[in-house]
Amino acid sequence: MLRPNSRLSKTMAVFSLALFCTIVCELSAAPVQRITTDKRNDWPIIGVLAQEVYKPQPKQNSYIAASYVKFLEAAGARVVPVMINQTEEEYIQLFKSINGILFPGGGVNLVSSGYAKAASIFYKLAIEAASQGDYFPVWGTCLGFEQLLLLTCGENLLSQTNTTGVSLPLTFTKDAMESRLFKDFPPDLMKALESENITENSHTWSISVETFMKDEALNKFYKILSTNTDGNTEFVSTMEAYNYPVYGTQWHPEKNAFEWTRPYYPHTPSAIKNTFYMANFIVNEAKKNSHSFANEEEAVKHLIYNHNPVFSGASGSSFQQMYYFE
Repeated sequence: MLRPNSRLSKTMAVFSLALFCTIVCELSAAPVQRITTDKRNDWPIIGVLAQEVYKPQPKQNSYIAASYVKFLEAAGARVVPVMINQTEEEYIQLFKSINGILFPGGGVNLVSSGYAKAASIFYKLAIEAASQGDYFPVWGTCLGFEQLLLLTCGENLLSQTNTTGVSLPLTFTKDAMESRLFKDFPPDLMKALESENITENSHTWSISVETFMKDEALNKFYKILSTNTDGNTEFVSTMEAYNYPVYGTQWHPEKNAFEWTRPYYPHTPSAIKNTFYMANFIVNEAKKNSHSFANEEEAVKHLIYNHNPVFSGASGSSFQQMYYFE
């Protein structure tokens, strides 16, 4: 026999459970609320620039290596692919919506490619924004590093070096320890960067230290943070702008943790640690920017999650995975 209050208690329990489920469902359907501080954007979205495929196929006209996406995601950013051959108006709108951009490595033309044209627009927008107090970081890796040099000085000053498929230690300059990029790196990692072969180089073109120092535009804009040599030519391997959030490495910080198709990609503990410290720096720079899409729904439409990577490493590519775009 039920006690007098048992039925009432059972009814209230069922009602409470139903109410709880209703609230949970409503919260699940509600728009995501961003939690940020006044000075830090904890929901950064970084653009990664696509580039032309060497041999295009149907629905595969441009690509992004997935390692760049993983690199940024691992440090707490979301990624938007920046498509080539868009209008300037489209790039301006995207610039206002993302918090930084990465120009990846690759092999396209530094002047005539869609990659180069898009990079030029974003570089110009970033410099103009910085002059108005709008902090928009630009990062260039390998080809992206070379693209930054061209955009800054207006001419191609690169020369050939024997630096394809080799991992090297860095030779730091006196400016490295106080640089924005390296000043917060732990001493053990800085020592490893100086003494171990953990910065992977996959380039046939470099800018020599001699050429860099002779160019007034480059000298005024960038400080050299590290150099390397192929045995004949001393070349610039890491740089950052004096007065702008613009950075470049001739080497590949993303490959250590996310690429596996070549035996010269370093995977030692120090190499992996380097990948994540570099990624953390880039993402923290992007967190200083307050650009945003109109709403979360609009952001979702642009995210890399709308595309599926292909296991390209199985067919001999130097990239483990790639995103292809029409």
